[in-house]
Order: sequence, then C-alpha cells, then structure tokens
Amino acid sequence: MYAILDIETTGGKYNEEGITEIAIHKFDGHHVVDTFISLVNPEKEIQPFVVNLTGINNKMLRTAPKFHEVAKRIVEITQDAVLVAHNAQFDYRILRTEFRRLGYNYQRKTLCTVDLSKTLLPDAESYSLGKLVRSLGIPVTDRHRANGDALATIKLFQLLLAKDSEKIIIQDVIRKEAHGELSEKQLDIVQRMPNETGVFYMHNKDGDIIYLSRSTDIKKRVNQLFTKSGNRSRKLVKETKKVTFERTGSELIALLKEHQELNKNKPKYNSLPKKRMFSHTLCSKINEGGYIELRVQPLSDCKRPSGTFNGVFSAQNHLHKITKEFTLCDKLNGISEARKNCAAYDDNECHGACIQKEVSETYNLRVADALAKYTLKGKDVLLIDTGRKIGENSVILIKKGALVGLGYYDLNHQINNMSILETLITPMNGTVNANFIIESYLRKKRILKTIPINA
Repeated sequence: MYAILDIETTGGKYNEEGITEIAIHKFDGHHVVDTFISLVNPEKEIQPFVVNLTGINNKMLRTAPKFHEVAKRIVEITQDAVLVAHNAQFDYRILRTEFRRLGYNYQRKTLCTVDLSKTLLPDAESYSLGKLVRSLGIPVTDRHRANGDALATIKLFQLLLAKDSEKIIIQDVIRKEAHGELSEKQLDIVQRMPNETGVFYMHNKDGDIIYLSRSTDIKKRVNQLFTKSGNRSRKLVKETKKVTFERTGSELIALLKEHQELNKNKPKYNSLPKKRMFSHTLCSKINEGGYIELRVQPLSDCKRPSGTFNGVFSAQNHLHKITKEFTLCDKLNGISEARKNCAAYDDNECHGACIQKEVSETYNLRVADALAKYTLKGKDVLLIDTGRKIGENSVILIKKGALVGLGYYDLNHQINNMSILETLITPMNGTVNANFIIESYLRKKRILKTIPINA
C-alpha cells in the first residue's frame, strides 16, 4: 500500500517552515482507496514568493484546522503504507518536523519519484514534476497546489510501476527507516546547528576533525551531509560523533576560514585546495596608438597581469563587465572584431578610442580605474561586512595588497584607531590564494563598505 503525498509550506528558514496545505491519496497500486485533502493553519506568516507561487495566502488559512487537529488523520491514512512523493525527503522531513513539535515520533518508509524517474526514465530532460509530467503527456491542473501535484504524482507513479518490469527497482529504492533519515543522535546534532553563515567541523570519537566546510545555512548543509547517499558519505556519517561550528556572519570570512583551516587540518574526508586556485588573468599592453588593450591570457603567459581567475570564462565575463561599467572599447578589449569603430560607439557606450576620437591618456585612466577597482594590489584597506549579531560588523585588514587578518567590532572608534583594531584582528596567512578568494568574491558580491587606511 502506498500513500501518495504532496505538501505546500510557508517557506522560510530550514526546519522552521509550516504546512499550509496537504493532500494524501492512499493507493493500492491500481486504485485510490482513501483520500485526505486539507488546508492547514501554520500559525505563522507565508513568505510572499510562496503566495505568488501557490496562490495560498494568510487570509485563506485563518479558519483552516491547525496541524494538531489533522495529525491523527495523517497517521491513520499513512498507517502501514510507504510514503510516495516527488522529492520525498522534503515532504517527509516537513511531516517529521511537525510531529516532533507535538512530541510524536512519526516514522514511515519513503519512496521518491525523482529517484525512480532517474532510474526508469534516464533520458528525461528535466526531473522537476511540472516539466516531467508534461513531457510524458500527463495532464496536470492546479500546479503548486497540494492536490494538483499529488494527482500528477499518482499518474507518474503508475507509469513508473508499469516500467519496472522486473519489480526489483522499487524494492531497492524504498528507503529503510534509517536510510535518508536521521537517527535520534543526528537529529539532536542538526537541531543544535544554526541557520546562519559560518564554518562547521565534523569530529570523530577522538575529537579529530574529519570534515569541515563553510555554508550560508549551517543547519541545512549538515542535514544534507547526514542524508547524502554514497559510500564516502556513509563512512563520514558513521565516523561523525560530534559537529561543532563557528558563526562568521560574513560569507567572505567563512570562505577564508574554510581555506586556511583545510590547509591546516587536512581533514580525512575533504579534498584539499589546489596549490594555486587560479590560472588566468587580464593581460594589458599598449598598442601603437598608445591605448591600453586588455586580453584574457594564462597567467604564465602574461608580463603585466591584473587580477586572477580560475578559468577563461570567469576572466572573459569580468572583462565584459568592466568594459561596460567603465565605458571601455569593445574593439580594444577584443570583444568586437569590427574593422572600424565598434558597435558600442554607435550606441554611445564607447567614446571612440577604437577610431582614436578619444585621447589615449583619458581612455587609459579609465582602464586603470577599472583594473584597480577589483584588485587588492598595493592597497591598504579595511573590508567591512556583516557581523555575527545585530550591531556588530566584520572587518578584513589588507595591507600592501595582502591579507593581514580578520575580526569583529561593535563601535566605529575601534576601527578608527589602528592599535585597537590590531588587537581585535586574528592574523591570517596573506597567500596568493587568499587574495584570489577575496578578489573573486568582491567581483561577484557586495560587502557593506571599503575603508582606505590612512598612512
């Protein structure tokens, strides 16, 4: 017996979501023999993007039953049945979380139609429910509503059952109660993790760090590791006896800490960073007209490098970005192969350096500004970003273009006084890889502000 399930939630932080709608169809492999469909009052606000996606709003749920009022019915209709859902791990986790809040240990075996589809429909272009059922000609109505998605999952499951001609795949993918779900000890570990940015460390029985990583949601990442399949993952989970963490607030600080501590601790289950994390650069040269030209080249082939990149594509993307941001010339930067002026000149996005209408000195100053903005070379600056709590900021100290250390402060006078600041700073190795991590981050994301240090 199967219980075909779909749940809609409020959205929000991991393991803090609430159920807004649930649909369960008890299915004997041929026919639906029982059905339960209900809106649920989650007793919390629904995230705006979820309202737009599902059409379910807070007003609709005011008079809906709360979860404790429908819990008994859910237990009854799923009794002695395997839960079947598209991405079953999500729906099962949500149910388990709601029941735990009531003090009830809800356990069922689960079957995931995503996993089944990947095995039985290996040529599918997408395994998202909407795209998959459409590609199979299965009608779906009320997409992103619990009953609409549950009915589509029933049709998909019937098709998959028919394709499982040897009747062995379903048995193989039915998850044992301890597989894909957390033990009580692991649940306790996950519950203690914060939904915050930082670095976490997995320890064995001797306290040794056997794995570490950074994440913008530590709780979610640890949970994923505990439920991940594969021999290596199972060994990691088996050896893990304790997980500790350090909040960083700033994602950039988490990246730097992860890199330094991987090299320092060399955990058993981590792949160590490459000795050199970058391979390409923007190479500059002055042409016959006196204008600076920029090209993407391997770092080893360049005499005048500016910035480091982990491949051709990231370097090219950055070249396109600064060309547009600083109204540089597409032709001089190799983006355009026009014989005369580049197309950007016709669109007033180039000042005519390609046809020498803009003087080279003026143009070259903008090139220098473009290159300087995204590099640490020669700079003495403080990089200010979010802290670990309200009222706190993080700070990264850069001197002569190299990382010196990082720390946290509460009051502005602490960073305006260098002697005080240096007592707050934890020293870090200013390696070329550390510079690459910082520059790469600053090219893609924003920090609160950059403050030059007065000499």
